[in-house]
Amino acid sequence: MIWTPGVARAARRIAATAAVGGGGLTALGVATYGLLYAQGVLARRVIGRPHGLDGPPSDGVYGDFEGEPIRLVMMGDSTSVGLGMTDPADTPGVLIACGLAAVAERPVRLTVTGVSGAASADLGDQVDRALNANPDVAVIFVGSNDISTQTLPAQAVRHLQKAVRRLREAGAEVVVGTCPDLGTVRPLAQPLRWVARRWSRELAAAQTVGVVEAGGRTVAFADLLGPEFETNPGEMFGPDRYHPSRRGYLQAAYAVLPSVCTALELWPEPRPARGESIYLAAARAAEEPGAEVSATRVAGRATGPHGRWVTRLRRRPGALPHDA
Repeated sequence: MIWTPGVARAARRIAATAAVGGGGLTALGVATYGLLYAQGVLARRVIGRPHGLDGPPSDGVYGDFEGEPIRLVMMGDSTSVGLGMTDPADTPGVLIACGLAAVAERPVRLTVTGVSGAASADLGDQVDRALNANPDVAVIFVGSNDISTQTLPAQAVRHLQKAVRRLREAGAEVVVGTCPDLGTVRPLAQPLRWVARRWSRELAAAQTVGVVEAGGRTVAFADLLGPEFETNPGEMFGPDRYHPSRRGYLQAAYAVLPSVCTALELWPEPRPARGESIYLAAARAAEEPGAEVSATRVAGRATGPHGRWVTRLRRRPGALPHDA
């Protein structure tokens, strides 16, 4: 966690810039960002276009239960649609829907508005379609393409924050899986992998600040797939070595499901002994795969001397089933 203070400062700068408009390049600087983008283009040539452009169609009702379905919307980029999978059952939306149905003992109606290749700027159109489904909860996976499309971090956060606000104003709970650690992607060579790791964690921390300020909660992907990727890359990443495999999507779904259940009050909301400053909590969460950040109050106050009070739950993703 040696980057935490610097990431916290970067998250604060990005969030402040997002609030007033502008770019906010952070400490990485223009030259480093240019290097990241240039090497990223080369990496994408190595990776190529995996499995077509879309995930398998997965809209539908899941869970063999009686009652009014819970309305779940899955939004974001290629990871939200399960790019690389051929069976809808292997996509994160269906995995979350089935898990949610089992916990709630109610059916879940899933609507996927995510689009492969989408960045945060594309969330507006996705929200338009999502609101037609009158969602109870929306899950958003976004961030990686903001880097590959040269989107300045404050602009990306502003688009994400606007999307969350619109969903919350419509009555939906919102859970955002923040930008994953792109330093785990093997086709990226050094120094790009180091830069990608720093950049993605700064963006993830800033996303957390923006999302919580807008009324949502975040789950940090960080290097969620990193440890298993190191020991078994063939199982955790797909053939393109960039998008997750079936086991990788399952790990992501397992990380998000507890927060979805808590947001819908299906599980009790655990409370740590004390609240934290949003900026430091966001930076720490960006380095803790599975960590959830949500707003709280301390002594009846929503804000303290260093910004909004939040709780950071150190949820650790559990072991995957052996037959996953």
